[in-house]
Amino acid sequence: MADLQIESVISKEALAALLTAPDREQRSELERVNRFLDTLTPPQRVRWALEYLPGNAALSSSFGIQAAVMLHMLSVEKSDIPVILTDTGYLFSQTYKFIDELTERLKLNLKVYASPLSTAWQEAKFGFLWLQGIDGLDRYNQINKVEPMQRAMKELEVGTWFAGLRRSQSSTREALQVLAIHGKRYKVLPIIEWDNKQVHEYLTAFDLPYHPLWDQGYVSVGDTHSSKPLEVGMTEEETRFNGIKRECGLHYDI
Repeated sequence: MADLQIESVISKEALAALLTAPDREQRSELERVNRFLDTLTPPQRVRWALEYLPGNAALSSSFGIQAAVMLHMLSVEKSDIPVILTDTGYLFSQTYKFIDELTERLKLNLKVYASPLSTAWQEAKFGFLWLQGIDGLDRYNQINKVEPMQRAMKELEVGTWFAGLRRSQSSTREALQVLAIHGKRYKVLPIIEWDNKQVHEYLTAFDLPYHPLWDQGYVSVGDTHSSKPLEVGMTEEETRFNGIKRECGLHYDI
């Protein structure tokens, strides 16, 4: 790690202490560290984070359209890193097959978390929550995505959380930086500034697949009831949740 010269920016001890520092100090130090991380490539950012950030590391993945990028990039650097999937029970059959394919090919350490209530039980108890306006959708996401992810973070004692968010995906992600503090853990977004061309180049370079529904016009894939192909005049974020919202809460409520 000497080639990164990270010691001139911030030490491991200072990064650990920063988690409990006052908000003003956190913001100032994160700004400084992010200026440094902006000079690194995504693989270098991954190596730096694995070396210097505290606690257990984990990667969350929805196994969406371009998920193979982060799954490959992280597994190359740390083959046993836990890959957290929150399974809502409403994923496309193609997604489940894609999960199996990538898990086998990349030898992933897959950790699947789900709501204690089955999909049938939820429907009997609440009806179709995703059809009940923004409040129903928020409740659905809390039950099936947020709570399982919170449980995963706690059980796996995650201190450093990797994710594949990118600024170009939606307006809600435009201001995100490589490194942030979420509660008592760090969150790392190694490919935050990449566009679709850079993603495609990485997938091509390592002979990695897109999600099978890419060929059917999907640019973002989640649940069967809240994902649809991109049509003329639509933005990527409008292909999810019927355009009501882009974020399910997974990356903002944890």
